[in-house]
Amino acid sequence: MGPKVAVLGAGSWGTTFGKVLADGGARVTMWARRPEQAHEIDEAKRNSQYLPGINLPRSIRATHRLAKAVEGAEQIYLSVPSKTAREALKQLRPLVARSDAPIVSLMKGVEKRSGMRMSQVIEEVLGCDPDRIAVASGPNLALEIAREQPTAAVVSSTSLETAELIARTASNPYFRTFVNTDVAGTEFGGVLKNLIAVAIGIVDGVGYGENTKASIITRGLVEMTDFAVAYGAQAETMHGLAGLGDLIATCQSPLSRNNTAGRLLGQGYTLQDVVSHMEQTAEGLGSVEPMLKLARAKGVEMPIVQQVKMVLDGTMNPKDIAPHLTTDDDTPQGERTQNGQDDRGGALRRAFQRARDLFRDGGGSARRDRS
Repeated sequence: MGPKVAVLGAGSWGTTFGKVLADGGARVTMWARRPEQAHEIDEAKRNSQYLPGINLPRSIRATHRLAKAVEGAEQIYLSVPSKTAREALKQLRPLVARSDAPIVSLMKGVEKRSGMRMSQVIEEVLGCDPDRIAVASGPNLALEIAREQPTAAVVSSTSLETAELIARTASNPYFRTFVNTDVAGTEFGGVLKNLIAVAIGIVDGVGYGENTKASIITRGLVEMTDFAVAYGAQAETMHGLAGLGDLIATCQSPLSRNNTAGRLLGQGYTLQDVVSHMEQTAEGLGSVEPMLKLARAKGVEMPIVQQVKMVLDGTMNPKDIAPHLTTDDDTPQGERTQNGQDDRGGALRRAFQRARDLFRDGGGSARRDRS
């Protein structure tokens, strides 16, 4: 018998992660806000709105009662939109006041008002030890994983023991989990890649080709790294699963909500139209403004993200985003690949080395992410 776990949030990612945990042997109870959705998961083992065509493990249970979902849970996973995280945590707090269960964030956003990462919101609202908190991130498109296509993720916590505990639980034959202790880097990677994915979607919607998109992805990784390092993260984390891995998956796939949102913007839809059209939250749309505010506070330049904001604000034609990949200054610049330095391709070389190592190393379920 595996650990008893609760997954709070029954959208595509929450439901998929519940499946990952159940297929790894955990006893999973899902919490869904709507009673009819909880009933479908519990009885039919389906979530037809968010994961059409996917059969869920028969062992998964579901309820719309939060207290019932977390009763006796040894691990609690949070998969709600970042904009509603604080309110959800306030409801959770009295239910876990006497628990020492690890709290795991599956969320990839920042709080718009405060700019806080989700692990920081969890710590503040629940008043729990940071060593109990973990975050999971990586190239994780929900529908592909629900179809059991092989992938990997990284779990991060200030406590390596907590990270390894969660990694063991969140591993199965098609889902492998690495660990690290760079919580800031792991979370920022999951947030920042969404912003670059919106930019990719915009130029895709406009009709630009692979050269434009490759340029934005490459320069976007520089912006991600500069930002994360300014806030205490390790540069190498941006070249691992939570950074480069998630960036590639999110930018290239039509399954990505942020890519889809950007593509609609590029086709001429307004931000309000896009938000109305999307069935699920595209976290990148709400993260642009707070992330730019944080960047300005540290003096970090993020020209691609700034261009995305201008498109969102309606002050830039989507067709004009590509020529402004780096700067409005015509002075030739060095190709910064890491932390504002020209390292003659070293960062890119290390990223590909890391990718090769990941594919080559097939053993073990909880590994140190050396990105």
